[in-house]
Amino acid sequence: MASEDGFSDFFYASQDGLKLHARIYGTEPGHGATANPDSCPVVCLPGLTRNARDFHELALHLAADPQKPRRIICFDYRGRGQSAYDPNWQNYNVGAEAADILAGLDALGVTQAAFIGTSRGGLIIHVLAAMRPALIKAVVLNDIGPVIEPAGLAHIRSYLENAQRPTDFTDAVRIQKAVHGEAFPALSDADWRRFVRAIYRDETVRPVADYDPALINTVLAMDLSQPLPDLWPQFGALASVPMLAIRGANSRLLSAATLEEMAKRHPRFEAITVEGQGHAPFLETGELPDRISAFLGKADAKTI
Repeated sequence: MASEDGFSDFFYASQDGLKLHARIYGTEPGHGATANPDSCPVVCLPGLTRNARDFHELALHLAADPQKPRRIICFDYRGRGQSAYDPNWQNYNVGAEAADILAGLDALGVTQAAFIGTSRGGLIIHVLAAMRPALIKAVVLNDIGPVIEPAGLAHIRSYLENAQRPTDFTDAVRIQKAVHGEAFPALSDADWRRFVRAIYRDETVRPVADYDPALINTVLAMDLSQPLPDLWPQFGALASVPMLAIRGANSRLLSAATLEEMAKRHPRFEAITVEGQGHAPFLETGELPDRISAFLGKADAKTI
């Protein structure tokens, strides 16, 4: 049953027994209407420390499309959001998380979907392309590609390692602006407030980052002095499906050169560069919801 917020909660078990969570949008009248059978479902995969709440506004938009209302599935990875924490932090890896997504989709009976992946989510899509290529009908990559810039990872590690705990949500906005504001001059005050409500859970005393603190160990374990492996072979496995790549103009993680190379290697490729935003663009802002909806519509119609 969908809540007044327009989604229902779905819980399922991972292969190793963790209780995992996803939000489901667009399955009931009044909440985006019943999904159109001609529209493939959309699976939304968030970034490293993020959760299903990142996609709330976009999911509502896609679920309520007047021509093609869709079923939207937004996952919380293990250790994030409403999913259980893993007692072994080394299981916070892309391979395990991809297997968790497959387990969730199997439990939901989803055999094919379009995928939207922000940062970590885009890496998981690359892995899914190798594990179960027939599952993927179309792909939206949000500020991620086969080559990850070390400077971007170093920035992520720095702000996670030195993260301040806010006293309240106003203080949370101050903290996030101090870390990300230079890369995101296009954001409004409302955007920042919505952002902090997505990344912190509201506890009785003060906001708390909504992920297992042990997750940071995975970032600290990276040796950024060594060249990072690329994912061009996995990217090649996505060449048969339509792809939309979104890059923040100020991104430190996805370079303009990598985006250009992606366009050369993929025959069904579109790209959007978002001015005034960095890693990773807020998908509910500006024209992005309509652009994403139009891309998915073309993918449904096989006109890309």
